[in-house]
Amino acid sequence: MTVKTLPMNDELHSYVVTHGTPPDEIMQDLIEETERSLPGNAQMQVAPEQAAFLALLTKLVGARHVVEVGTFTGLSSLAMARGLAEGGRVVCFDISDEFTSVARRYWERAGVSDRIDLRIGPAAERLRELPAEPHLDLSFIDADKTGYPAYWAELVPRTRPGGLIVVDNVLRDGRVLAPQDASDKAIVEFNDIAVRDERVDVVMLPIADGLTLARRR
Repeated sequence: MTVKTLPMNDELHSYVVTHGTPPDEIMQDLIEETERSLPGNAQMQVAPEQAAFLALLTKLVGARHVVEVGTFTGLSSLAMARGLAEGGRVVCFDISDEFTSVARRYWERAGVSDRIDLRIGPAAERLRELPAEPHLDLSFIDADKTGYPAYWAELVPRTRPGGLIVVDNVLRDGRVLAPQDASDKAIVEFNDIAVRDERVDVVMLPIADGLTLARRR
């Protein structure tokens, strides 16, 4: 089978970003503050093209009920909040008051704070606060990798037919081929769970560190 995916260097990545909807001033400020003030954790922030992709997906599905597991400093939630249909809401789950305090400032600055419900605490438990019936239009999972199977188990039954679940870091910088730690092994386990789940159609895309898109049947 011929491989058609191009290797991505910095120059080509810059070309990709500049030929999609670019981050506006608020998003660019958030990206730069995260890199400047949290250099040890900045890799947890989604790539600019991922944020644009999430905003577009939110609009494409006409999402009103959105869930995010793993918010960090808020770039992905900001993107999805901007893409919501009228009256929509993003429910964010995270365990860090420190990181999400940055997110809150930028949600306020962008005028979307009234569309975001931040819930602090273990997501595997707090996801059970959501209604049990299938109602979610879009979910984004980007948290601790060992928790992915548990988050999936809670979100798939709550996703409406035609709704999407988007999962980040499914390639682990290529280490899914040779797992090195517990997080790598958890992602390998999760990827097998997702592709075998008969409730969804799944595609894995080589965007950033790998994105899985799952559509509820």
